[in-house]
Amino acid sequence: MRIPLARPDITEREVEAVTRVLRSGQLSLGPRLEEFEEKLAAFSGARYAVACNSGTSALHLSVKALGIGSEDEVLTSSFSFVASVNCLLFERAVPVFADIDPRTLNLDPSAVRAVILRDYRWSVDRKHLVNRHTGRTLRALLPVHVFGLPCDMRALVSIAREFRLAILEDSCEALGAEVDGRRAGTFGDVGVFAFYPNKQITTGEGGALVTDDWQIARLSRSLRNQGRDDRSEWLRHTHLGYNYRLSELHCALGIVQLERANELIAARARVAAAYLDQLAGIPGLSLPAESPGVRRSWFVYVIRLQGPAIRLSRDRLLAELRRRGIGCAAYFPPIHLQPYFREHCSAPRDPLPHTEAAGRECLALPFFSSMTAEQVEEVSAAVRRVLSVASTHTRGPVRRLRAAASGAS
Repeated sequence: MRIPLARPDITEREVEAVTRVLRSGQLSLGPRLEEFEEKLAAFSGARYAVACNSGTSALHLSVKALGIGSEDEVLTSSFSFVASVNCLLFERAVPVFADIDPRTLNLDPSAVRAVILRDYRWSVDRKHLVNRHTGRTLRALLPVHVFGLPCDMRALVSIAREFRLAILEDSCEALGAEVDGRRAGTFGDVGVFAFYPNKQITTGEGGALVTDDWQIARLSRSLRNQGRDDRSEWLRHTHLGYNYRLSELHCALGIVQLERANELIAARARVAAAYLDQLAGIPGLSLPAESPGVRRSWFVYVIRLQGPAIRLSRDRLLAELRRRGIGCAAYFPPIHLQPYFREHCSAPRDPLPHTEAAGRECLALPFFSSMTAEQVEEVSAAVRRVLSVASTHTRGPVRRLRAAASGAS
């Protein structure tokens, strides 16, 4: 693609940092890991950070650390990348979907509450909620800050407290986002970030969980390192663990990226503002929403084709833009409609009309911190042109039919 969907922002500083590690001879479990975790905890506003080799690994460790297992259910969104549900399926827990807010595309607190009140009852000792149909325990909420816009965490925290639920906060797309001045990822028991190359900062591959709970942090560090605890020798294992470690190379890259995080997030905000200037006012084209008291950390720039003014499908627009050398993607196909989910997951599901509509209508445009004004203008002009041509081709036959009908009368 002439203009890619995403591109990491790497400078000589990152290259030099990684090169120093290569020359040091210590490529794993060294000082860069500890430094990266300390700086990430400070940046996010949490006490502890545990770095992992992916956001998916960090989500999985969070599920394990919260003790969520095969007899448990977790309320979450289907409008997300599959990892936010896979982390539950790894432990044979059952995801229960509530619909999204059609404006923010995030988990709708009113839909969450409606599902709880309809499908769950208090256990005999009133310590937890039990599903009236499955008998499983509702253990947690898993909100996803979609596209870098934080969920309504005030409402979701209130629901979690009322019904004694844990919160696993998927902030993989929202590093640096805020609600009332508090960073996303710190409202729940655990928050998770991801550092894939299309994210606000990158470690190449990587992720991390953050928490204020020392026991969660300690257990997660053990599980990511083959079950060794902080007192173990190399061949002593206190838990059934995983190889979810993040190498010194990745951490060195991440340290420099984290030091540049405010700069990178601000650059992405400037690109988003340029898109808004170029695309505002196009009939039937919905642009990303904002919320009071919320600071978005821009992950992708997603437009939505809605209403009778739009004369072609999202998929047709996607194909036309790609034909012009412009990278774009359908963000997100709902998880409950994924082939593997339909085949292997038989949990009953409510209709999710807002989720499925967003899955049909949303399109991610090229978006990265180094994107130029000329590139934004080219992409925006292509969007306007394709929509205009589609509208013209549709209106012509309609006008001719109307004229013929008028003449016949």
